[in-house]
Amino acid sequence: MKDKELMKKCESCDLNESEDLMDTCKSILNGVKDCKEDLGLSDDEVQTYLKMVENLKPKDVSKVLALALKIRESGKIKNPEIKNDASRLIRAIEMS
Repeated sequence: MKDKELMKKCESCDLNESEDLMDTCKSILNGVKDCKEDLGLSDDEVQTYLKMVENLKPKDVSKVLALALKIRESGKIKNPEIKNDASRLIRAIEMS
């Protein structure tokens, strides 16, 4: 599935019921600080993502999906945990 199609699908899904999905999003957001240089994120962007963890809402999943797609595309990120979380989120949305 192409990235644009995946983003559209994410925006149209009912994500309120998926606690696993929200936990995966939180894990990705918490891991951002470890790979901020590899993703080209500023300190302000990282802080915004970290604040999002505290009050994550289903409408924020599309933002986390965009981040997960960046993680998947980046060849610089070596942290297997965040890469696995990103892949898990992408697959979950593809299958929803």
